[in-house]
Formats: sequence, structure tokens, C-alpha cells
Amino acid sequence: MTDRLLETYVSVDVESAGPNPADYALLSIGACLVDDPEQTFYVELQPTSMRFTPEALAVSGLSLERLSREGLPPAEAMHRFADWLQAVVPAGHAPVFVGFNAAFDWMFVADYFHRTLGHNPFGHTALDIKAFYMGLTGAAWSETTKAALAARFPDQPTLTHHALQDALDQAALFRRLILEAAGR
Repeated sequence: MTDRLLETYVSVDVESAGPNPADYALLSIGACLVDDPEQTFYVELQPTSMRFTPEALAVSGLSLERLSREGLPPAEAMHRFADWLQAVVPAGHAPVFVGFNAAFDWMFVADYFHRTLGHNPFGHTALDIKAFYMGLTGAAWSETTKAALAARFPDQPTLTHHALQDALDQAALFRRLILEAAGR
């Protein structure tokens, strides 16, 4: 029998200037512990590029000009995120990145961690709430949209596109799904 590393689920959401980290900047990161959502992290970053898609900035309401003045340099922001993870994830536990459409958020976080720290504290994996929901309910991928889940859980908040608030809302949804999976 092998020793099993304990896990701490960390809900993470990002806002960016576009669809991929090679061409567009990561603008903000919000995170909280799924089981202790009062443990939060939020940071806004200085853009590494002034490229953007109008849709991305319209959704987040973030300004590249303001972030150029007020955001943290990416290396400092990612160091703070790594330090926060180290402080809130208990010794002997692995942080597990949890996101709603985790592939999008994870690619930005992983890219920025590797560029600034040389490693990603989350490793090479992310737990996607949409995929978890599919496995739990047998739903089709098309039935995992925010709108579809809002119909199933009408009291669940909708996205605000503020990274911290979205991370908190994702954590609440994931806790709910975990309880459902456990039959409670």
C-alpha cells in the first residue's frame, strides 16, 4: 500500500485580456479554499502585453491602463499566490486546482507560475467542475453550462466576472456537488 497524499481543494478563477496566455495577459486571480472559503486570495496583475479582445475586457470590466499603473508585476503576484498556497494548504496536503472550465483558468495560472517561479504549485492537473458534474449526473457536456446548472441550482449565484467572487461561487457549487456525490 502506498502513502496517500491528502488533498486540499482550491477554487481558482482568473480574468484575462484574451483567450490564451501566449498572446494575452493574465489580469486577475481569485482563489479560496473549497472547504474554508474565508481563506481567500486576490491579486490584479500588470499586463505583460497591451493586446486584448474587446469581449474579454467588457466581461471583466478591467482596464489595461489602470492595471499598468496599479497592478502587481507578474512575478510578485505569482510569488504572493504561491506563498498564500503554502500558508493555507496544510502540511502533507497537495493543493488541487478546482475551476469551472478549469482548462481555461489553469492554462493561465500554470503558464504564469512556470514563467515567474519555474514551477506550478498545483502540478500538471486541474479538477474541472463541469467534468465532475458530468460524471456525477450523467449529463452531456452541453448540459454543463452555467445556464444549465443555474436551472438545476436556481439559488446558485451567477458569474460576476470578478475573479475572487467567481472563485467563491465555484467553491460553493463544488461543495454542493461533493455532498450530492456522497449522498447527503
